[in-house]
Amino acid sequence: MMNTLLLDKAKHDRTQFNCGIETLNNYLKVMASQQAKKDNTRTFVLEDKNDNSHIIGFYTLTMTPINLKALPDKLQKKHQSSTSGGLIARLAVDQRYQGKGFGEWLLIDALRKLIAASDIVAFPVVIVDAKEGAKQFYQHYGFQSFEDTKHKLFITVSDLRASLY
Repeated sequence: MMNTLLLDKAKHDRTQFNCGIETLNNYLKVMASQQAKKDNTRTFVLEDKNDNSHIIGFYTLTMTPINLKALPDKLQKKHQSSTSGGLIARLAVDQRYQGKGFGEWLLIDALRKLIAASDIVAFPVVIVDAKEGAKQFYQHYGFQSFEDTKHKLFITVSDLRASLY
């Protein structure tokens, strides 16, 4: 049974993590703990069960303002009083573990946490800022591009509830 935990810099070895994208590696190594301490983001890690100091992958969650004008007309009308959405700010898998389905598992885990958060503090959409080459990965799970920024994608919380439950 796989389970994500909040990043614990005393326990998790961030120095060994390499997903092949330097900005993501650096975020995990340098910024993630600082941002969590300031209550700006939460970073969750998936540990290797054979060595729980090894990080298979991670994702970072926070809230973000939404540009309603960049949403399709139907959603603009429906959510006109909404100002923010859940954000998957980062999601990465260490190169040693890539191609084994961990990215999909981390995405679904992140989406489930955001649905639970939305049950407490309502927000209508989940947004992801897709890094180079990752756009198709998110589109496969029903994310759509914003009209004004092609690398930013969204999915409605109501669509997530329908597909994940």
